[in-house]
Formats: sequence, structure tokens, C-alpha cells
Amino acid sequence: MRRKAWLKVWLVVMILLAVGSYAVYWTDWFQKKFVYPLPYQDLVYQYALENNISPYLVAGVILAESKFNPKAKSPKGATGLMQIMPETGQWIVSQIENEYEQVGDLTDPETNIQLGTWYLTSLRKEFSSNEVLMLAAYNGGRGNVKQWMNKYGWTMQFDEIQQIPFRETREYVGKVLHNKQRYEELYGR
Repeated sequence: MRRKAWLKVWLVVMILLAVGSYAVYWTDWFQKKFVYPLPYQDLVYQYALENNISPYLVAGVILAESKFNPKAKSPKGATGLMQIMPETGQWIVSQIENEYEQVGDLTDPETNIQLGTWYLTSLRKEFSSNEVLMLAAYNGGRGNVKQWMNKYGWTMQFDEIQQIPFRETREYVGKVLHNKQRYEELYGR
């Protein structure tokens, strides 16, 4: 009989812990601290505003790309917070007027965010502010997105994420848009 009583107590305690953990997980404090942090917030806001792009979109990209690790490096060579390829970084520098003659250190948060936000803005212009297409281009390449548009008859109003033929890009676009929404909910107040 004692064993059944302890089992009931243990079960009640476990249920209370589960409910409590779930409740804490969904608090704004926990979400901001552990799930949707915003290190480099000043740089994200500065360069997002300079480039007329949503800082929440930029934060969503950074979270998906590097989880805010400035030293992140992909197997293909993309580097830094926004995972910029060195060749892309050099192209960006050649397109914009700034203090850089060369790409510089892509692991430097300021350099990476400045170049990455400029690049997002250039994609936004190219794809008529369509976030699905611009994020697909950021991840899968602008050339691939243009090919898909021609092949599948997509217009600038395209919003069917599930039709993106590359699984990685499809998942990336969905993840970044979800991240953007959560950043808006948590930090946009």
C-alpha cells in the first residue's frame, strides 16, 4: 500500500514539474534568454534601419544561420553571424560605398551584419519585397530562384514555401519567417 502512495505522489510531482516547465518555457523572459536571444541588438537595429529592412528579419536570419555565433563557419566556407561567403562579401563591398576596400574579417559582428543587411536589402529590391523569394535566394542562390520562377511560372507574389524544390531552402525559409514572427512578438513591443 505504501508503494502505491509513493507512486501517486511521484506522479503528481512529475505532472506539476512538467506543467511548471511548460509554463516557464513560454514566458517572454525564457524565450528571450534561451530560445530567441538578441545579442548584437544595437548593430542589428543600426544596420537594419540604415538598409530599410526589418531588424526582426535580420535577427531571424542570424538565428537560423549561426545562432548568433560570430565565429560560425559552414563546410562550404560561409562565415560569421549571417554566414556570408567570402566571394559574396567581396561582391557586396564592390557594390556599396563604405570604409572597406576589401571584405575584411567576416567574423567581426559589425562587418558581417553590415554586409548581410545590405545583401538582404539588395535581394528584397530584386524580388519586389517578397520575403519568401528573397530568403530562398539568400539561402539557395538568386540564380536558382530565378530558374525556379521561370520553370514553375512563379510571380513576385509567390508565397507557397512548400513548392520550393530544395528541401534545405524550403525549411530555411519557413524557419526564418517563424523566427522573424517570434522576434516581432518578443521585441517589437
